[in-house]
Amino acid sequence: MTAPEPDLRHHGDAEVRAAGLGLVDLAVNVRTGTPPTWLREHLAATLGDLAAYPDQSAARTAVAARHGRPVEEVLLTSGAAEAFVLLARVMTARHIAVVHPQFTEPEAALRDAGHRVHRVLLSPEDGFRLGAVPEEADLVVLGNPTNPTSVLHPAEAVAALARPGRTLVVDEAFMDTVPGERESLASVRGLPGRVVVLRSLTKTWGLAGLRIGYVLGPAPLIAELGAAQPLWPVSTPALAAAEACSSPAALAEADRAAAELAVWRAHLVKGLAAFRSVRLYGEPAASFVLVRLPDAAAVRGRLRKHGFAVRRGDTFPGLGEEWLRIAVRDEETTDRFLKALEAVLSPT
Repeated sequence: MTAPEPDLRHHGDAEVRAAGLGLVDLAVNVRTGTPPTWLREHLAATLGDLAAYPDQSAARTAVAARHGRPVEEVLLTSGAAEAFVLLARVMTARHIAVVHPQFTEPEAALRDAGHRVHRVLLSPEDGFRLGAVPEEADLVVLGNPTNPTSVLHPAEAVAALARPGRTLVVDEAFMDTVPGERESLASVRGLPGRVVVLRSLTKTWGLAGLRIGYVLGPAPLIAELGAAQPLWPVSTPALAAAEACSSPAALAEADRAAAELAVWRAHLVKGLAAFRSVRLYGEPAASFVLVRLPDAAAVRGRLRKHGFAVRRGDTFPGLGEEWLRIAVRDEETTDRFLKALEAVLSPT
């Protein structure tokens, strides 16, 4: 028997929607306590401008300057997810390789657009380390750091996938959760072929409901993607967020948050290591960790009864029912979660 196809449209928010349960959200990777007060006030100040059509010029200039690129190499999108849809509509690739496990929207968008997708599955026993990609692939998609594995691939290894005649798409939606954004290709130009980097402001700044992200890449491809967008695809408040979150002060704040997150993640990893049945593969580097444990589906259900929602892993290609993704939170929340996990895993 063949395993059922994973539900590519399942996302972490579905884990916390049960009305009235009041679950602690460890399923969605948005930083808690966001947007910060200064950003909320900045967004509120744009409400008086809503009668005018959005003007992207200031936001594009700010994002371009933040990454040391010409404005023509920046496309602002309604969240990074829109970028995957645009790429799927515009690309005419013959052999598409999507590196899994990773965020499922790229493959879903490609399949919806009628493309055939070849899955490159990374091995947990190898720490989900980036491996060989078919040489004939003319479109390669991967995440860095990768959702849900939390593995951060070396920039050198990712850049080595670039080829003449190939489009390399790197989803860096979680790169700003890494101190110093080491291993990012967002500011790298001149690699062979076409290298496209996707970014999101959702995770660090808590803007999932505002929908703002952007694409960095060669100017001709950016123009082609822009032509596939509807008119005024990004709202005035979202544009204000893109501009504000690209400022030096905001970048410094994000880096401080990433450093704090690293401490919280180490605390979670240390706590999980105390459970003999729980295993981690690779070194987590983002705002979540991926664990493997027996009967994970039942454990997830029992954790809900203890007030915690975690992300099921079986909807990611390359994983199965024995996987769970857990968002990193502050140490007090983590301690309460670990206590609940102990109760769930202890024999009755």
